[in-house]
Amino acid sequence: MALAQKEISVSEFFAKNRHLLGFDNKQKALLTTIKEAVDNSLDACEEAGILPEISIEIHQLEEDRFKIMVEDNGPGIVKAQIQNIFGKLLYGSKFHSRRQSRGQQGIGISAALLYGQMTTGKGAVITSKTKRGKAHHIKLQMDSRKNKPVITSDDELKEWHLKQGTRFELELEATYKRGLRSVDDYIKQTAVANPHCTINYLAPGSEEIRVYERAVKKIPDRPDEIKPHPYGVELGELIRMLRETNSRWLIGFLQEDFCRVGKKKAQEIIKATKLNERTYPSRVAREEADALYRAIQKTKISAPPTNCLSPIGENRITEGLMKECDADFYAVSTRPPSVYRGNPFQIEVGIAWSKPGDDLLEVSNKGKITKKRKKRGTTDTEDLLGNADEPVRILRFANRVPLLSQQAGCGFTKSVMQTAWKNYGLTQSKGALPVGSAAILIHMASVWVPFTSEAKEAIASYPEILKEVKLALQEAGRKLGVHIRKGKKVASEFQKRTYIEQYLPHVGIGLQEILGISNEERENLVEKLRTSMESTRKI
Repeated sequence: MALAQKEISVSEFFAKNRHLLGFDNKQKALLTTIKEAVDNSLDACEEAGILPEISIEIHQLEEDRFKIMVEDNGPGIVKAQIQNIFGKLLYGSKFHSRRQSRGQQGIGISAALLYGQMTTGKGAVITSKTKRGKAHHIKLQMDSRKNKPVITSDDELKEWHLKQGTRFELELEATYKRGLRSVDDYIKQTAVANPHCTINYLAPGSEEIRVYERAVKKIPDRPDEIKPHPYGVELGELIRMLRETNSRWLIGFLQEDFCRVGKKKAQEIIKATKLNERTYPSRVAREEADALYRAIQKTKISAPPTNCLSPIGENRITEGLMKECDADFYAVSTRPPSVYRGNPFQIEVGIAWSKPGDDLLEVSNKGKITKKRKKRGTTDTEDLLGNADEPVRILRFANRVPLLSQQAGCGFTKSVMQTAWKNYGLTQSKGALPVGSAAILIHMASVWVPFTSEAKEAIASYPEILKEVKLALQEAGRKLGVHIRKGKKVASEFQKRTYIEQYLPHVGIGLQEILGISNEERENLVEKLRTSMESTRKI
């Protein structure tokens, strides 16, 4: 038995458990591959201060085999890093960084290469060019037993159509379907949450490239990196930090290795223990570290700074929804930054609502009510809003990335179901989603998003997160409720006015018989009554 024991590489583990990364069926495999490549492109462009322009192509080669291509105008990748970024699991710069970013674990794009290699036997083809460098065309595979990249071809291109950028190509076994939780749905939602991005999309079997134009021309503010907050550090991590710190004294360690800890707070924490300010951090024993940890938890420390976050913003959420949703009303709410486990986060909510039915009531500047036929959008737009007799669409986002799967197990969904939507004019059964032609967008911006799995498909139900989501939903819901009640009032008045207009001629005939007036006088009287009704009507 001892001879049979051997080390397992991380790539071998995920090769056998690829469902953990979102490759559990052919349809999700295609979506996950596109998602990881697009996330990397958006992150690279934003970090370099470039307005993203991304091209996505999917070509069907056989019944269950596709070739995907994702190209961006980002800063490009230096040659030495290409093989590690695309061909090695758990390799990246964002895992230890405490600032908002789409990627976190350094798994996604290399896992896509691993899946493609397992299902087709072929690796990925990467073309990348930096602003001052040359374009490199590299064919890459992965040694899954050693979790190491293997370069099979390395060419230097004399000319490339982009001044700078990266192109990722991969063949994989997959299935393409339209509708909910499809690649089409993902790209549309990405355009909503990233209105500063232009996306060119060529679907399988289509000859026309669909263009999602950017709605704003300003790049989101680049979030700053912060130090760990004392409340977010557990005992084991605190012991490790004590061993690795460059600070000479304990008081310096608390001030320099944590955020929101000044000299007074550091002295207050140390005073609650048996340690000294000039204790060497590397010599703190486990029991002393435990006492230090407990003292930190009992000390009142300010919440961490929020310059590490880059929320979408109310204006951009509205612009994104208006760009992709043909709705009648939009409501947006943004909560102040909050904290869970020492990690700052911020919740944003947007609601797009469309009046059920084909008719719309419009109120002119002069207060006149008119009735017209409603112009419906495309099939995609109707799908995004949902039908009036079906549950609302929930558009879930984490750091601007759409979450399409595991909706039932997501904390966002639980918050929507726990909100009393009847108070805001929507139909809702107990313990269920509200019903109506609406889309509810929920976005969480955080330095570390608590996903329920490595596939990054659902948010864990932390009480602090659920509370903030529910408060944001209620705030946006109140705005929606005011609009719906006003619409019902206008509709009721329009109905009453219709009845009055219908019977005005009969009123004129009755007055003619009572007063004995002529037909001409009767018509003048009816016209005066109609004019009086228009002038005294209240909205």
